Amino acid sequence: MPMNDNLKAIKQLLSERLCEKRYRHSLNVADEARRLAEIFGEDPEKAYFAGLVHDICKDEPKEEQLQRIRNSAIIWDDKALGQPSLWHAMAGSIFIREELNVQDEDIINAVRYHTTARAGMSRLEKIVYLADLTSADREYSDVETVRALARASLEKAMLYGLQYIISDLVAHKSPIVDDTVEAYNEYVA
Repeated sequence: MPMNDNLKAIKQLLSERLCEKRYRHSLNVADEARRLAEIFGEDPEKAYFAGLVHDICKDEPKEEQLQRIRNSAIIWDDKALGQPSLWHAMAGSIFIREELNVQDEDIINAVRYHTTARAGMSRLEKIVYLADLTSADREYSDVETVRALARASLEKAMLYGLQYIISDLVAHKSPIVDDTVEAYNEYVA
């Protein structure tokens, strides 16, 4: 299914695959991704689509997410294997390629790395990552700071967002996947 040919069908699919709260979140991320794309010179419709489908596998049972990943060519580190909350992003990137016939690697990577980030992210990847952190439904303590930064500078917002996420992971004694560490190191280098 081509990216923007039938957004109504994509929204219908999402409403069937996601709980109401997650579906609304996906719409909010899509709206924010479009806004950020307009600010930073990215294709707004491409950003909207990537934001819309970023959580397409979020409510899929964990066993199905894991099986989808294991059946793919995705290489992942051991820390990711131990964090089921990250699997939906990898599974989603596979789903949109195989089930929706999305062949745009930028969109596929935006979905895949929207939870972990990575070094060398494209502008679209950064936009979707930040749109997910700053969508209208987000209410964490630093969200207004991240929103303001995201509208001013993708790089400053990425650094702040990664610092926030890493400090939260450390506070919860959670492992930090290599992609996140490498993304952070890229911004502080």
